Amino acid sequence: MNSGSRIGQLGWIQVDCADPAVLSEFWAAALGVSVRGTLGDPVHYVVLEAASPGAPRLSFQRVPDPTPGKNKLHLDLAVPDVDVATAALEGLGATRVSGGDITEYEIDWRVLADPEGNQFCVFKAPPGDEPD
Repeated sequence: MNSGSRIGQLGWIQVDCADPAVLSEFWAAALGVSVRGTLGDPVHYVVLEAASPGAPRLSFQRVPDPTPGKNKLHLDLAVPDVDVATAALEGLGATRVSGGDITEYEIDWRVLADPEGNQFCVFKAPPGDEPD
């Protein structure tokens, strides 16, 4: 396949969870976006607005069983200050993961878990990659 052609475009990043309404509230507040829509009654899917034009949307899907073991995929949030972001995310219901402060390649990372235990990282973006 030619590197200039594409089959598709990343549209949604799906998160399996027990309660998509509750978990979407946490991530909407953490990312500063609103809920775009829901599907099902009771709610089976919740889709958030894209964080920027053309960016993929984060979506939450109700599943009957928890994902065992470590996440195979996680989100990294670029923040101006790791400690300030950690405090704000904890206020929304996140928890710090034991041993989750990591310095790698001169970048400081902190591992947190959302209200359902899905791990994600916050990091101070290197110069030139700071969030808007």
